[in-house]
Amino acid sequence: MRYLILAALLPIALLAQEGNAANGRKLYEKDGCYECHGYNGQGGAGARIAPKVMSTANLIKYVRHPSGTMPPYTAKVASDQDLADIRAFLATMPEPPPLKSIPILNQ
Repeated sequence: MRYLILAALLPIALLAQEGNAANGRKLYEKDGCYECHGYNGQGGAGARIAPKVMSTANLIKYVRHPSGTMPPYTAKVASDQDLADIRAFLATMPEPPPLKSIPILNQ
């Protein structure tokens, strides 16, 4: 019986970690992530974090105990689900255009 309950809950737990990109966008802006990482995660004062986004587990681990100047975000500030949503939003960012396609850079 215990295994049936665990088997039933596993898909729910996995779905919860996938994240909601629309909510992630709201959280990214509300929590001020854009201030250092830019509106599209392309960097600025902070690191480039999109479009190649780390796994949800690694993102959570890093945000809880960052290196450098980034402040830690506790679960009170951003839950694991919030961070999964932010990751889902960042994963929607398109790759930048190739440098060869930008005329001013190819003169």
